[in-house]
Amino acid sequence: MCRNIRRLRNPERDPADAELRDAALQFVRKISGYREPSNANREAFENAVDAVSEASRVLFDSLNKEKKPKKKVS
Repeated sequence: MCRNIRRLRNPERDPADAELRDAALQFVRKISGYREPSNANREAFENAVDAVSEASRVLFDSLNKEKKPKKKVS
């Protein structure tokens, strides 16, 4: 299981839906401890991946994307 989730924030573009889904899947795998859930847990697992993916899209859609000028230190 991969230990690092890639940073998806990029000032040039928003992440694609597939990138958000991949990150959500990796996150749910990590916190659940399942690489592949059993048939009994598959629906709950997929629902969690969908929820994390949707929440991530809401986050990215809500972020302020304006670049702020860097302050000069005198």
